[in-house]
Amino acid sequence: MTKRWPRGLYAVTPDEADTSQLIAKVRLALAGGAVAVQYRNKSAGPTLRRAQAAALAEICREAGAPLIVNDDVTLALEVGAAGVHLGREDGELAAARSRLGPAKLLGASCYNRIDLAVAAAGGGADYVAFGAMFASPTKPAARGAPLALLGDARRRTGLPVVAIGGITLDNAAGVVAAGADALAVISALFAAEDIAARARAFQELFERSVTP
Repeated sequence: MTKRWPRGLYAVTPDEADTSQLIAKVRLALAGGAVAVQYRNKSAGPTLRRAQAAALAEICREAGAPLIVNDDVTLALEVGAAGVHLGREDGELAAARSRLGPAKLLGASCYNRIDLAVAAAGGGADYVAFGAMFASPTKPAARGAPLALLGDARRRTGLPVVAIGGITLDNAAGVVAAGADALAVISALFAAEDIAARARAFQELFERSVTP
């Protein structure tokens, strides 16, 4: 796997205390075509987080998909993850890039602000993320980000753009058409009765689209 951000479904894990259940769900998402996975578990303690991240790093390597650890550079390095995703309160991007080295992936949350994306590009980010695109059950208080921001960010930064927040199959096509290189999805993927089929449906949106 080369250091290139893939275009498609970015599966973001739900808070799941049962590691075997988490692994089973992520395997289904990967089988359905998810091109990247972000390990995110806000309710787990450090021991569980490390065990889950290590397990996911292994199955993602087997699938040839990058595992990105949310908010924790140390954990990402400890488990050999492909990279880390940082929010505005999670430390300086340049410092994270220094610790990660040039080969690891670094993503940055930019919310609804193009200035943060421009700064992230200068700080060594490999992709920038915007959202919430729609009302999100995971972050109901998140500020909305307009669709037009996606294409603008691609033009201004030259980086791949990830969209997150309330994305479902009903609204995802418009997000891809607006310029998203990846759709970060939690609930609409992992709450599906058939996770693999849902992942396949999301990924097909990219296969049918043309990059703007």
